[in-house]
Amino acid sequence: MESTPRPAVSIVIPTHSEQRWPALVRTVASARSQTYAPAEIVVVVDHNPALFRRARRDLGGVTVLENLYAQGVSGNRNTGAFHTSTSLIAFLDDDTVAGPDWLAGLVAPFADREVVGTGGGIQPAWERTEPAWMPAEFLWAVGGSYAGMPTSTAPIRNVWSASMVVRRETFLAVGGFRTGFGKLGNQNRPEDTELCLRMSALAGGRWMYVPHATIRHEVPATHSTFGYFLRRCYAEGRGKVAMAGLLNGSQSLGSEQAYLRSLPGAVFRNLAAATRGRGTHHLLKACGVLAGVTAAAVGGVVETFAARRTVPAGLAR
Repeated sequence: MESTPRPAVSIVIPTHSEQRWPALVRTVASARSQTYAPAEIVVVVDHNPALFRRARRDLGGVTVLENLYAQGVSGNRNTGAFHTSTSLIAFLDDDTVAGPDWLAGLVAPFADREVVGTGGGIQPAWERTEPAWMPAEFLWAVGGSYAGMPTSTAPIRNVWSASMVVRRETFLAVGGFRTGFGKLGNQNRPEDTELCLRMSALAGGRWMYVPHATIRHEVPATHSTFGYFLRRCYAEGRGKVAMAGLLNGSQSLGSEQAYLRSLPGAVFRNLAAATRGRGTHHLLKACGVLAGVTAAAVGGVVETFAARRTVPAGLAR
């Protein structure tokens, strides 16, 4: 009986700042060290000529490209993905370190032809100690897997582009990441969630979450402050409303609605633990949940009114 050939995979790593050079070098090293060897590693530099020259000079054995689109991570990733020719395309961020079996874990579910993409577990790597007020349910705010996600391989609505593998034919069929919609400056739009929804809508494909296929995502000290947390939640609220406007309205936010319904339980559990003398940090976490929800709600309201202002007067109802 003949064995099925292993699909070839390319790994695309977008980068934009020379300040992340040490982190980028670590990311590339982890990509090279996979037990499931990638066919190609592609680093794409986002409109930074000095960084492009340095990467071309110092990253031997790696394909280095310049973003062919307007500045932004979506076009940066598309540049690398469209360059590749493998049947599967993997994405890592330039501030992540993949475990040696990361790629093997994310490739395995593609034996099912209905799987259009996979994503893995993301562990925050704090530069400082994890804040006492940080609720486990809000680790997504620092790019980590959060409490409530599956603990074994399971279908999921969306994964994150920091740890993602896509089926090439489906990715190309939907046109890749939506350029102009993503992370740039103070704008933080969920371009990965939006891509997942479009890919799964095509012929009813599905995404799989593989929690044991892990990466470590660096969390700098600047991202462990309460101010950053509030800004990130606010931006997420704006981004999800903007995404709903591009797709099928509130129907695209089913996962967010289920997530919000789970948060009162997190508040009550932490308050109960605090009243039982298990530590004041539980009280802080309960307050963190309430603050995060409030910031996201404010962001959603702001984005809703901003979208209404852009509708031509003749079309407004």
